[in-house]
Amino acid sequence: MKTLIVTGGSVDISYIKSFMKSHTYDYIIGVDKGLEYLYELELIPNLIIGDFDSANKQVIEYYKNSKVEFKNFISEKDETDTHLAILEAINVESIEIDIIGGIGSRIDHTLANIHILMIPLKENINCRLINKNNIIRLVDSNISIKKNEYKYISLIPLTSQVVGITTDGLKYELNDYNMNKGISIGISNELIQNVAHITIREGILIVINSRD
Repeated sequence: MKTLIVTGGSVDISYIKSFMKSHTYDYIIGVDKGLEYLYELELIPNLIIGDFDSANKQVIEYYKNSKVEFKNFISEKDETDTHLAILEAINVESIEIDIIGGIGSRIDHTLANIHILMIPLKENINCRLINKNNIIRLVDSNISIKKNEYKYISLIPLTSQVVGITTDGLKYELNDYNMNKGISIGISNELIQNVAHITIREGILIVINSRD
């Protein structure tokens, strides 16, 4: 099952409308303020979750009248709403998860969302944070990435060290390279072949495709 999570970060509606023309999903989860984006996209989710401290009340009522399943949580909780949405996506046996609205002006939330990608990673589920300018994912073994409008690719250690990084199809290649946290050597590489391959032996790597 392929699942879309729409949460409350910054979203470029015109870009997402274009994105949705070439992407289909079996299951959609709306998260708190992300409901407003779903409303603009004219999409009915399968599940709505959150503490609803930031969503438009009229939009909430619209979806309640659409008889969508709601799961309410109190605002004083350990997990963020996006974290809970990922757990729900795992519960419905998703094999791929895309998150729209997980990148925004709140750097703390964006960083937390990158870190909680470890949850689906441990379940061998492909999971991405997506906005107009970036696609962010975690890698702990290997990945192949097709060349597209996201010209740049950056490799950033999430763990203190990522061991044995080997790349193929990038402008600046790495061969069995050990990358330590706290350096910038992996920033702003470029895809020069139709498909780039990245493999690692140990650790977790943040892989970011950027267009600007």
